[in-house]
Amino acid sequence: MPASILIVEDEKNTRDGLVLAFGEDYDVYEACNAEEAFRLMDSENFDIILTDLRMAGKSGLSVIDKAVTLPNHPFCIMMTAYGNVEIAVEAMKRGAYDFLTKPVNLEKLEIIIKRALRAKELENENENLHERLNEKYKFQKNIIGQSKALQESLKQLEQVAPTKATVLLQGETGTGKELFAQMIHQNSPRARKPFVAVHCAALPANLLESELWGHEKGAFTGAMQKRIGRFEGAEGGTLFLDEIGEIDSSTQVKLLRFLETRSFERLGSSTPITVDLRLICATNRNLEEMVRKGDFREDLFYRLNVVKIKLPSLRERNEDIPILINYYMSLYAKENAVTLPVLSPSAYELMKTYDWPGNIRELRNFCEHLVIMKHGKKITEYDLDPKYNRSLPEIQGTQINMQIKKEENLKPSSLEENEKQLIFNALAKAEGNRTKAAEILGISRRTLHRKLEKWPES
Repeated sequence: MPASILIVEDEKNTRDGLVLAFGEDYDVYEACNAEEAFRLMDSENFDIILTDLRMAGKSGLSVIDKAVTLPNHPFCIMMTAYGNVEIAVEAMKRGAYDFLTKPVNLEKLEIIIKRALRAKELENENENLHERLNEKYKFQKNIIGQSKALQESLKQLEQVAPTKATVLLQGETGTGKELFAQMIHQNSPRARKPFVAVHCAALPANLLESELWGHEKGAFTGAMQKRIGRFEGAEGGTLFLDEIGEIDSSTQVKLLRFLETRSFERLGSSTPITVDLRLICATNRNLEEMVRKGDFREDLFYRLNVVKIKLPSLRERNEDIPILINYYMSLYAKENAVTLPVLSPSAYELMKTYDWPGNIRELRNFCEHLVIMKHGKKITEYDLDPKYNRSLPEIQGTQINMQIKKEENLKPSSLEENEKQLIFNALAKAEGNRTKAAEILGISRRTLHRKLEKWPES
């Protein structure tokens, strides 16, 4: 299909000449003023708009202003007999692709048109590629990792996001439950509506009810005016209730009633309010166990547990740890305008064996600390806090005394003297090899270095 061109020109002879020049190779439309051009632009899609600057009525700049708002983004070329630098700059600022003066050189204009069409073709290819990549990776956006455990959770997210189903996110603290909830919302038909998050554990029971359902003026002491609750605020969108296992029995009853009727009353009112929203809940607790103990309503649990997605802890996806460390260190180095630290392979391996009880939140803090305190340095396992390596514990007083009892040639003396003798005995056994000496002592090489600094002349 040939490219389409709209020629906007109030001089009939010039307009006819341009139609004759390009009508064979392109699908050409013509307009004698800006208003006629607007009508054509509303009904047809054009690849190129060739417009005069000075015309009766609105100028060619208004044609450009209209063109840049169109979804197909036609490329505009400005013509004028009054060419000067100021007009050219203004036309380009408004969004013109190019600018030429009258009388029009047809060969030059054809070159500009072909160049513009090629640029538009590349723009369309880039947009199509961007759309395909977004479609392919939309469920991976902002969630870093390639592990099987994470990909399984993302697969479930992809399946449930377009539906209306209530979702329960189960995972330890710091595993990214709110991020997953946001991803479900962003990839659902409700994406343009509000995403409202409530952290249930952060509010006492009496305040939580008012926060969720709202209240009428005078509903309780201090209720000086009507308040819209989070349920009403999430109308048409998604309500995310984090730490749902922390809500009290009264709130559980009201939440169950909402799930059954899709309506509720504000505190101090008996008028039901119906809202259309999707509910996503999250917990780091075992709700099944809470149900068995009577701490959580069984009927509410089944209402919430329509689709359960388990978010893996870092120790369940340890192959993602180096990727996450690189991502967050790069992020914090950029934020703080400092040189990125470099971790040795052995340091990365050490990070993979650590439990990360705080999960992603702990890892982010770890990365920020490294970037701030160690920027530009190479970091080995000996530069890291001993807590990250349980096989290399710090030497403590009790450990020293236990080791001392095993050494027959140690003299009764002060703890420091015994420690010194113990360390130098280990060095002698290791023939001066500090790594082996540290292994004999059951401490890290870094700890050994630190202790040897106390006796530099020994």
